[in-house]
Amino acid sequence: MKDPISRARELIHADVIRFQNTLEETLKPQADYLTETEYETYRRGKKLRPIMLMLAARMVLPEGETDLPQKVIQAAVSLEMLHVATLIHDDIVDFAPTRRGLKTVYSERGTEMAVLVGDMQFIQAIRCFVEGINVQQDMYLVKMVLDVGFDICRGEMDEIMTDAHSDPVHLRERYYRTIDRKTATLFALACESGCMLAGGTRRQAFYLSRYGRRFGMAFQIMDDIFDLVRPEHLAGKSPGIDIEQGRLSLPILYALEEAGEDDMLRKILRKEPHTAEDLSQAIESVGLSSATMKAYSQARQCALEAVDFLMEFPVSVYRDALQEIASYVVDRDFMEPD
Repeated sequence: MKDPISRARELIHADVIRFQNTLEETLKPQADYLTETEYETYRRGKKLRPIMLMLAARMVLPEGETDLPQKVIQAAVSLEMLHVATLIHDDIVDFAPTRRGLKTVYSERGTEMAVLVGDMQFIQAIRCFVEGINVQQDMYLVKMVLDVGFDICRGEMDEIMTDAHSDPVHLRERYYRTIDRKTATLFALACESGCMLAGGTRRQAFYLSRYGRRFGMAFQIMDDIFDLVRPEHLAGKSPGIDIEQGRLSLPILYALEEAGEDDMLRKILRKEPHTAEDLSQAIESVGLSSATMKAYSQARQCALEAVDFLMEFPVSVYRDALQEIASYVVDRDFMEPD
């Protein structure tokens, strides 16, 4: 049986084709600077953020209109380019050699080129978005895109600068703020901009933004859980890399509350010398604690809250698709690839 994201792609198949064609055209000015690695990065993945943007647009499209405005398609392309830019920069920060079995831009071309290629994707994302704007009332969305880019940077820096010795309650609050900035804002932007560019009302945009933000929180919490329970070829990065790099994700924070001072998890987070076996022990200790289930419960709550915001809209196949995607992000099998 196909997953809800694949079904959504089929539901808006014509829009997805337009998206792919526009993406290819938008990448052409970069042809002299991109390698097969960058093109493969764009080819991979389920294009979740663009799909959600186009679903949101379809959900509010005025009656009688059958085609999405081109500016919606360009916004979807812009969003995907912004996402790819964050992936390239994430891999630099993580010193990641591979992502889902593919060499990263960082490992293939070095830090300097990876930074420049990532920056180029971000700039081209903004250019693509601006080119699609054709009425003055849409101009505020450009500032929204820039604000989201700023928030993503702040979220990534907040994660790196977190002090593991802080109060547990403070650390959880900081974690939620961090994932809101680095992940949830992009989903909120997808849903809100899709709505506004398709002619939706401010009220509709508000509810779709809230849907996207709560969905994004659930998505990131689940991603942090998968880092600890999935094999590398499914998780997209080395198992336990968050522990090794001192990234205090929600399951790790919950596990710390149950761990003793001499627990291997604490030792690795304190940057004490350790072996691969020690890391495996630390990952196992998180799994044996109640941490994973506590984190999962929080992700599920966020997904349920996201669905509640959709209840403001009339029943439609597009609303159903967004609802199913929100449920799927927390209900999918831990051994299922993204």
